[in-house]
Amino acid sequence: MPAPLFVGDFFGDNYAEEDFETLAMDDGVLPPDSDSDNCDDFNQEQGWEEPAAPNPSCSPSPEGEVFDNNEDIPSVEERRTAEARFLMKPTVLTFCDVFPQSTAGAPIPTASEMPGYAGYKDQFVDGEANIWAPFTSKLDWEMARWAKLRGPGSTALTELLKLEGLPDLLGLSYKNATELNKIIDKQLPSRPCFQRKEIVIAGEAYDVYFRDIIACIKVLYGDPQFTGVLVFTPERHYANPDMGVRLYHDMHTGKWWWETQKIVEQKTPGATVIPIILSSDKTLVTLFGNKTAYPIYMTIGTLPKEIRHKPSRHGQILLGYLPTTRLQQITNNASRRHAAANLFHACLSRIVGPLKEAGVSGIYMASGDGIVCRCHPIFANYVGDYPEQLLVTLVKNGECPTCEAPHDELGKDCNTQHPLRNLDNILDALASVSQGSTVFARNCRDAGIKPVYCPFWEDLPYANVYRAITPDILHELYQGVIKHMVSWIIQAYGAAEIDAQCRRLPPNHNIRLFFKGISTLSCVTGREHDQMCRFILGIIIDIPLPNNLAPGRLICAVHALLDFLYISQYPIHSTETLSVLDESLQTFHDNKSIFVDLGIRSDYNFPKLHKAKHYKLAIEAFGTTDNYNTEYTERLHIDLAKDAYRSTNHKDEFTQMTIWLERREKIFFHDRFIQWRIAGEPPPADTSWHAPQFAHRPHIQMTIHPSVRAVPLTSIMSKYGATFFKPALARYVAHMNNPSLTTAVQVERIAQDIDLPFNTIPVYHNIKFWNTDAQGREETSDLLDSVHIKPSRSDNRGKGVPARFDTVLVKDGDGGHAGVSGYRIAQVRVVFTLSDRAVSSLFTSTFHPPKHLAYVEWFTPFKNAPEPNHHMYKISRSLSGGERIASIIPVSDIRRSVHLIPKCGAVIPREWTSATVLDTSTYFFVNPFLDRHSYLTVH
Repeated sequence: MPAPLFVGDFFGDNYAEEDFETLAMDDGVLPPDSDSDNCDDFNQEQGWEEPAAPNPSCSPSPEGEVFDNNEDIPSVEERRTAEARFLMKPTVLTFCDVFPQSTAGAPIPTASEMPGYAGYKDQFVDGEANIWAPFTSKLDWEMARWAKLRGPGSTALTELLKLEGLPDLLGLSYKNATELNKIIDKQLPSRPCFQRKEIVIAGEAYDVYFRDIIACIKVLYGDPQFTGVLVFTPERHYANPDMGVRLYHDMHTGKWWWETQKIVEQKTPGATVIPIILSSDKTLVTLFGNKTAYPIYMTIGTLPKEIRHKPSRHGQILLGYLPTTRLQQITNNASRRHAAANLFHACLSRIVGPLKEAGVSGIYMASGDGIVCRCHPIFANYVGDYPEQLLVTLVKNGECPTCEAPHDELGKDCNTQHPLRNLDNILDALASVSQGSTVFARNCRDAGIKPVYCPFWEDLPYANVYRAITPDILHELYQGVIKHMVSWIIQAYGAAEIDAQCRRLPPNHNIRLFFKGISTLSCVTGREHDQMCRFILGIIIDIPLPNNLAPGRLICAVHALLDFLYISQYPIHSTETLSVLDESLQTFHDNKSIFVDLGIRSDYNFPKLHKAKHYKLAIEAFGTTDNYNTEYTERLHIDLAKDAYRSTNHKDEFTQMTIWLERREKIFFHDRFIQWRIAGEPPPADTSWHAPQFAHRPHIQMTIHPSVRAVPLTSIMSKYGATFFKPALARYVAHMNNPSLTTAVQVERIAQDIDLPFNTIPVYHNIKFWNTDAQGREETSDLLDSVHIKPSRSDNRGKGVPARFDTVLVKDGDGGHAGVSGYRIAQVRVVFTLSDRAVSSLFTSTFHPPKHLAYVEWFTPFKNAPEPNHHMYKISRSLSGGERIASIIPVSDIRRSVHLIPKCGAVIPREWTSATVLDTSTYFFVNPFLDRHSYLTVH
């Protein structure tokens, strides 16, 4: 019997408008229900939830409301036009203005050194014959590498090697950890060594551990793995041939390097400027207790930012450990703070002191290929959180460390500008220390700084510490402005409703679901605030404000802050996107009065919000914010402080930590040296192998074997919800075998005569995506994304796990690199493959189907523009005759996962759950804040 005509399928534009009719939305209030978890093997949590209670003073926002001042929001078209410049791929730009003086960054023709690895090899007596020297064999070396990088510790290694005959059986050149340490200490070439010095403050001596900063610079500059990627001169990059739109990305594209190079060249022609980037931050090194370490890190701006922010590339180096004393012997609080500041600057003055002469006169340095330049290491940036910025700049708490804005004007909008702090006036005040403490304190107070004796930056050449302070995305935005924004939203709408909305968001690979809400969280991390940013706007769109206040200003303010957050993290900026960045901040200031009207805020005079006004200037000066993000140095704490402390016996720990770190560095470098030798020791002139190696994988990566080898078609339709799987596959076969058919009716007539020659199919429960950079950069690793397609099941404890069928962005036309034109959203129900026998039976010999196919249910197409109030697209299920429209598509047509936020009205129905909301809600907003790739793609 032929199959009936199937109308629940989608092929192109063959349907009339009425085929996409939508259902009316029900905003009723329903009883509470249980909430659920979002991990693959989660169990539903049963717990009490406060019942939803309508607020009599609130009225739901009308459908399609346009906010009262939404014209202030930068338009999507304006942002898209600005972002189109990114696809120019600045690493291969032809619109580039190189620093005009040819001697800048030029090598010294009369000086050269042996290339890095070649010179390193000569330090081993039997280096030519033994590739593993100073170890005797490959196993001998690999055992040593494992012991120092992955091993359980010296005591455990010694006990392991005490097993009778084990060292002889393995052919090891050491019989315990002590002998291995001697080989590393004496036979592996040295790295910059730590030294311990005493700093005397207020009659007390304190230990500071540090390395020679010049030696550390030489190590980074001369590392053979960085040969071919070092930058020697500044450049100006442009997005168009008339050089009207400037681009900023790496540090050498900013204005600071160009200006500094110009000044240095006037005094000492032929200079190679090496920007020095310092960062410091105290960190706990114990899980319990309050033992701290105070590491200070250094990197150089001549390295590309893609290398500097990857710990595995070792582009940052630990410069030292500062004292962590609390100065408890000083009872007066003001005196204690003053002594702590003096101790900090005294230690740093000792560490960075060699930069004074080197920055002026220059020093000869060889890069990894042996080419020597006269290098001028110049202090450029100091990366730290707000307390660290105040400590460095001597500015009082509550003030801006960069400009002269009074505290009561910190909340002013972008139109109110204040000059940078006057370095000359401050240096004059610091120079008055010889006139006595009273005069010194008065002059410092008049200059707006604390009276600190000889700050470390006082004599550094070409340096301005007030310009060197950089934006701090982690602490200023996520842990500052965003933290405040979330608390304001909770106060405005009520914790019960916000938490209820959070519990009922559909799952996604890039979303953390807070099933206990967000209002009760304590000690919230920057990562958690990052996750909240991904859905916070979508869940408040429909919730009314108290006292019938129009929600327009609040939605606009939240949207503007999120825009500023995401745009500020672009890895490439142009003069156009920087204008959009400032417009986003100004939009927030134009609408922030709503929080005053709600009684939540009385003013906005806090430094972290004010610092946002300086982001544009910092990006123009030093490149994009990923050049100096504190997240990268926070990550270094794990390897260079916490792990180092755990390796000690907690007695005189810093001495042990520094020795442990020196040995690890020797092992890391020796490992790269051995890999170089195994690779065939390419000649110094061949630098292609030194280029950064980033992971570029196929866009879609499927498992070799299916998750379930044979699923009956009855289960496909019942457990997976693919109701129209058979007719949809028949239509796909008919359409592929007859590509000349132009209407759906013609396809259906042929499809009704197709019988499927199988009763089971293999299915896949996961699709992995590797998305390329959304700004078109080729020098970056791909971003991981994932889609889950799993029916309900039981975990290993017998508890039920709800089904999960994720939503995706599908190519439905000529989709471009950014924007939603040519794309459509669908929910994936089944991913499967057909056997060779089924393919040969169903398809003609001229067409071979893709290996992986997907059954998807469609949502309505994107409108020409997103909603005018919050700039999110609103969609619903595509229906025909009350049934969902579905299709079979190649998995290769799926671009990435998409997160949908349900439109739920004033109060979200309490019987909805995270696992069922995609089936129970009628309307959805497409979430553009899923990640930065999604922001550039669907916003």
